[in-house]
Amino acid sequence: MNELHYLFNPRSIAVIGASDKPASIGARTLENLFDHSRYDGSIYLVSATRSELRGQRCYASIVDVPQTPDVAIVVIPAQSAVQVLQECAEKGVKFAVVLSSGFGEAGEQGQRLEAQIKQISAQSGMRIYGPNCPGACNINARLGMTFSPSFPHDLRPGPLGIATQGGGLGRNLMQAMERGIGVALWSSSGNEADLQVADFIDYMADAPDIKVILTLVEGIKDGAKFVAALQKAARNGKPVVALKVGRSEYGQRAAASHTASITGAAEVNSAALKQLGVIEVDDIDELIDVGWLLNRHMPDGRSDIAIYCSSGGAAALTADIVGQRGVRLTEFAPATVERLAALLPGYAAIGNPVDTTTAVLSNEQLMDSTLLAVCSDPGVALVLLPVTIDYGTTTEKMAQAVSRVQKESPVPILPIWMSDRNGKAFSMYAEDGIVPAKSIGKAVKAVRRWMDYGKWRTQTHPQHWKPWPTLGRAAPQGATPLSLSEGNAKSWLAENGLPVPRSALATSAQEAVREAAAIGFPVVAKVSSATLTHKSDIGGVFVNLRDAGAVHEAWNTIMENVHRHAPGAKVDGLLIEEMLPAGGVEVLIGVSRDPVFGHVITFGLGGIYVEVFKDVTRRLLPLQREEATAMLGEIRSSALLEGVRGGPSADVAALIDVLMKVSDFVGRHADAIDEIDLNPVWVGPKGEGAYVLDAVIVGRQSDDEAARR
Repeated sequence: MNELHYLFNPRSIAVIGASDKPASIGARTLENLFDHSRYDGSIYLVSATRSELRGQRCYASIVDVPQTPDVAIVVIPAQSAVQVLQECAEKGVKFAVVLSSGFGEAGEQGQRLEAQIKQISAQSGMRIYGPNCPGACNINARLGMTFSPSFPHDLRPGPLGIATQGGGLGRNLMQAMERGIGVALWSSSGNEADLQVADFIDYMADAPDIKVILTLVEGIKDGAKFVAALQKAARNGKPVVALKVGRSEYGQRAAASHTASITGAAEVNSAALKQLGVIEVDDIDELIDVGWLLNRHMPDGRSDIAIYCSSGGAAALTADIVGQRGVRLTEFAPATVERLAALLPGYAAIGNPVDTTTAVLSNEQLMDSTLLAVCSDPGVALVLLPVTIDYGTTTEKMAQAVSRVQKESPVPILPIWMSDRNGKAFSMYAEDGIVPAKSIGKAVKAVRRWMDYGKWRTQTHPQHWKPWPTLGRAAPQGATPLSLSEGNAKSWLAENGLPVPRSALATSAQEAVREAAAIGFPVVAKVSSATLTHKSDIGGVFVNLRDAGAVHEAWNTIMENVHRHAPGAKVDGLLIEEMLPAGGVEVLIGVSRDPVFGHVITFGLGGIYVEVFKDVTRRLLPLQREEATAMLGEIRSSALLEGVRGGPSADVAALIDVLMKVSDFVGRHADAIDEIDLNPVWVGPKGEGAYVLDAVIVGRQSDDEAARR
């Protein structure tokens, strides 16, 4: 049983701050529990001023309550709440739902109070929900531990679990019930003094009555916990649809001021969510559209759809938007075409999209047979059905036909209600669970997300995900920063199986000439220094040195350049390195430690492709081989790896091996590594391998290790 079971299904509840003052938080909480919930457990009322409420005895303190409740709902001012929470902990209460505000969101004094309740939770083991939250709503159990006056109006049960931080947007999601959306549970974590969105996703991943999880996240306080919850959902086959606030600078500032959470780098957040199978969306309505479509039918990886419509203009517009979104229209099987041709008038369009004309509006049986024929085509994964106008009874009969066909159809039918007039037919769709999208664009966007998730499901195996030593963990404290010279960095990489060119460190011009001769001309000469990371910018790199004289001259010139541009730099000498053949492709591989998710790997083509076009893709570490393979195809300039204008394709297999070896290297030395910059990595034509040409490693070492150096 999940540890939060008795939070959402308590056997007994205490309300601390119970009241009958009209419109007060205490009174509204009692109304929702007594008048609008169907709760058969014990409810204890605690009030410092009343001896009786609603015909029940009031206790002066939680200490006086005869039974230890599973949940204490706290609705008293923040200043008094700390002492009350301490008493709850001493009483043995499992969960405290703190509806009160005036904590971390209310300045320094509130932050001190919140720190105290965090300490109470940590020391006692009592879990705290909130503070500064609207409470919890278990709709399937008809239990509202909330002060919201909307609770009695938002009671359509269903299979969606909703986990949010904010209350207003969470209630907005709940009110999608008006469209026919059924919700099992809503948790709104508020300031997250203890329990976080991640805890609720973890619970929903186990809950048998929840099929799809929707989450709206402003910030992530514990990356490791968040990742673990998403991994559990993926392993349990439950889709998670997420709207992450903080994707722009404005959003990051607003989210921080609202919840004081870490919003993180938007690019890393999106990469992490995608890797973990989370469907990231752009807006509230999209969150609902995608979540309900996933609830209706789990995608199987197929990516072709059909359009069925009685309006030629709407059919053409829908097809146009489908094409713009990168969704494909299937080519019907011959049997489907024959069936439609036999049933529809000769002037109807029987390809894809299907324009039935108005013939089906006066003939329900014709709509049943032709729509089912389209749904049954072997190449169709979903059918879009634009409804342009509310025709009253005609549209109602159409909705009835769609509902009949949906019961027999092997694929989902998604109506698109294009009119601003929500007639009875709209409600008929909703009551049958066939919730319409509100525009063509929104419908097609939801379908694209749905299909992308189906592709992820067929290509990814969450059960095989490796554990990772620092996934979502902050960098270790008390360590000494460490920056390696290129030579030392490459030696460390080579020890861990990464391919680097042959090289040697020279501390004099004469030694540079000897090492070059031993390696074999031509060679590359680079200044070796742990403090100079951009060596080319100061004239610290010479390439294609073909004889001893060129090497000697390079020594003198490089040393002069360094003295002129970086006079205080500590220089070890010159790194003399094998010159790789002409041709090949240069790529970038980088690793950084994200404050939320831990180590992240970045891949892209080098040069202008990174600096100008920002053409990169990212993954959390560790990498799976299929993820490394997918990264190569995700950058916009991936065609350069395949060979252009008759040129040879790059050694993609060797490049994937390098990505995997970088992942393994970081895994073995995770605490010691903060950043890796391998730029460029040279990838030769197929069969010639891939080599790290330049390497920067920034990390940390323990104080004991620093003392030994």
